[in-house]
Amino acid sequence: MTRRAVIEGIGHYLPDRIVPNSEFEKTLDTSDEWIRTRSGIERRRFAAEGQTTSDLALRAAKAALAQAGLTAEDIDGVVVATSTPDLTFPSVATMVQKDLGMTRGFGFDVQAVCAGFIYALTTANALIMTGQANRLLVIGAETFSRIMDWTDRSTCVLFGDGAGALILGARDGDGTNADRGILSSDLNSDGRYRDMLYVDGGVSSTGTAGKLRMQGNPLFRQAVEKLTSTAETALAKVGLSGPDVDWIVPHQANIRIIQGTAKKMGLPMDRVIVTVQDHGNTSAASIPLAMSVGVAEGRIKPGDLVLSEAIGGGLAWGAVVLRW
Repeated sequence: MTRRAVIEGIGHYLPDRIVPNSEFEKTLDTSDEWIRTRSGIERRRFAAEGQTTSDLALRAAKAALAQAGLTAEDIDGVVVATSTPDLTFPSVATMVQKDLGMTRGFGFDVQAVCAGFIYALTTANALIMTGQANRLLVIGAETFSRIMDWTDRSTCVLFGDGAGALILGARDGDGTNADRGILSSDLNSDGRYRDMLYVDGGVSSTGTAGKLRMQGNPLFRQAVEKLTSTAETALAKVGLSGPDVDWIVPHQANIRIIQGTAKKMGLPMDRVIVTVQDHGNTSAASIPLAMSVGVAEGRIKPGDLVLSEAIGGGLAWGAVVLRW
């Protein structure tokens, strides 16, 4: 028998404020057509004034717990993927832990920007596989609207706020790729590409939060190649390949990257969960958000083989293969 980390529940939360592309036409030299054509994004959500990343994470956590029929007392730890924490410290995870009423266990954050949820899932899986925990709450939550340069039309139209959460629980499997749960993962990073996507501020450099900066075209070229490679590597680790995948749930950054990766893997777009049109790029929140939508819409079902991949600042990228 092999100990596996199986998904027991999932949920998400989006702020109330919907921002259509047309809103940017008032202040920028851009248009709905320009944004839609280049990114696939039609609208996104922005957090309200005073609404923090931990607020969004908490709402998503409660939704996941409700879907699983569990309470905070059933959770051993909280792992949050975010690049936009409420404070420099303490972690968003400990804030969620407190607001859920958890008085035991642990909480910590993982920072790998848009690849953060893949890194968080891989970390949580390792904790469960090694017996450090039996049930973990894994959250991706971001308020990227707080670090936008509203004069830069190439970046500020792409990002949104939101949170997604899932619950991983320990189960015994047979040790084959037919098991439910996380089957494999693949993580990568290369700091030589830092300037392609970064924030120009920080505690030890400027003492400010800074603003997001991106080199769109070079990043696009890196993204399709690296996402395809990491996805194929993760599948090969458990004797699987593209045709075995029921659903790709990719990082929702740009429809052209999503389409390019699916094409290179030989998979049709009707097997890809796409939410970028409604949410924009929510960084570490995008994969659990898309997973939650896929489940809510009845597309992702128990037994389905799901592949998720993401790339973000660092550059950091990776993939996870799991059976729902």
